[in-house]
Amino acid sequence: MATMIPAVSWLRACWTLLVCCLLTPGVQGQEFLLRVEPQNPVLPAGGSLLVNCSTDCPSAKQVTLETSLSKELVDNGTGWAAFWISKVTGDNRILCSGYCNGSQIIGSTGITVYRLPERVELAPLPPWQPVGQNLTLHCQVEGGSPRTSLTVVLLRWEEELSRQPAVEELAEVTATVLAGRGDHGAHFSCRTELDLRPQGLRLLVNTSAPRRLRTFALPVTPPRLVAPRFLEVETSWPVDCTLDGLFPASEAQVHLALGDQVLNATVTNHGDMITATATATARADQEGARQMICNVTLGGERLEARENLTVFSFLGPILNLSEPSAPEGSTVIVSCMAGARVQVTLDGVPAAAPGQPAQLQLNTTENDNGRSFFCSATLEVDGEFLHRNSSVQLRVLYGPQIDRAKCPQHLKWKDKTTQVLQCQARGNPLPQLQCLKEGSSQEVPVGIPFLVNVTHNGTYQCQAVSSRGKYTLVLVINIEAGNSHFVPVLLAVFTTLGVVTVVVALTYDFWARKRRGLYHVRQESPSLPLTSMPTEAMNEEPSRVE
Repeated sequence: MATMIPAVSWLRACWTLLVCCLLTPGVQGQEFLLRVEPQNPVLPAGGSLLVNCSTDCPSAKQVTLETSLSKELVDNGTGWAAFWISKVTGDNRILCSGYCNGSQIIGSTGITVYRLPERVELAPLPPWQPVGQNLTLHCQVEGGSPRTSLTVVLLRWEEELSRQPAVEELAEVTATVLAGRGDHGAHFSCRTELDLRPQGLRLLVNTSAPRRLRTFALPVTPPRLVAPRFLEVETSWPVDCTLDGLFPASEAQVHLALGDQVLNATVTNHGDMITATATATARADQEGARQMICNVTLGGERLEARENLTVFSFLGPILNLSEPSAPEGSTVIVSCMAGARVQVTLDGVPAAAPGQPAQLQLNTTENDNGRSFFCSATLEVDGEFLHRNSSVQLRVLYGPQIDRAKCPQHLKWKDKTTQVLQCQARGNPLPQLQCLKEGSSQEVPVGIPFLVNVTHNGTYQCQAVSSRGKYTLVLVINIEAGNSHFVPVLLAVFTTLGVVTVVVALTYDFWARKRRGLYHVRQESPSLPLTSMPTEAMNEEPSRVE
């Protein structure tokens, strides 16, 4: 084994020297050439090739193909031979040799093997890329040959961002772009181009899987959170959180919480503005100082706003009457109470201390019926005073009564006229009032207009009746006769007739005396009245009027 290694090395050295000498132009005695076709073929890795060795030498002998590749004689003839070479996996060089006129002739060509890259991959993009910041794209290319014909192109959609040669076996090509809003949702990829067109083949392209970029922008200001300062236990209040200048607002996430209680928020967006609304309901175990929190998250970054909130419990005021419906003359206790730390005031009288009840005691009278009692409660919460009021009305039960001032006991009405009996009864419960004529069941309506006749004349008992007792008032109604209204007319007629009779009698007497000369007319008086003559003149002879 030790003696064979030098022998093999010597044979390789001799073969190399022989090839170099044969390939050197201008070798003496070489008049004919041995052609190898095709010249400089390009094959895909693992491909096959038909090689033809030929010469114009008419006496050419022993044309053969020298190669380490797998070969097979397909056919031959004078001055030529064809061989099938298969499983070409790498660049190689083949030689055709033969003899012409006793001298060896030789021809050679190189075989170029091309491979598409085994891996063309764009490195993963960041989950979110801030707008206005540089983004570096990395494309990794593994394999591919011939390397001198391999180019790497970085793309945004179909737009070329960079074109660089792939030099190393494991090449990494980079390009830097300034991310903008327009890049949100854009697809980036890298492509290798193996250009075999100079060898008569086509351009071979291999493209990586695209990667989608998401860009975002956040404002420098925090969200605007609108929440109540105070929230009572078991009550609800709307809360909203707004942030403007957000891109893309549709992909932002909003988190609203009352302390550790996550609120069910409804999120809407318009342009670059996002708004989240929710209803906060305070629990009893949250009483005390709490915080309302709003978080807006986009692109892995978060903006937060917090507002202080006090959860409080405000019980009362609870206003009670010892007897809501109390009989007249009984004792009633009015009490007002509220929760701890609450100051109550009952009808202007404050309780001794916060958390203590306030009380009033009274002996009920008729005048207390319908009386209202008021209680106010005040609670201080974080420097603010909250107020609540309550009222209750007392009902006093007392017997029926008829107001004599509003129910005249003596009435005088005229027959055939419309009248109203104005009587009122009071009491609690409200009594029923009825006026009946003594000795009969005839009733006079109370408070209702009715037509009076002579049958209504008489004495009546008006009774107010309720569950608390009975009250009776006696009244008298006098009805004037039906013709009484003609008396003034008759008097006027009789007076007129009397006057007329007197006038007629005086006139008759006047003319009678004139005829007897008992009266005369004064000439100087052009008008009446008539005057009686003096007694002494009655014996004189009357003068005649000219």
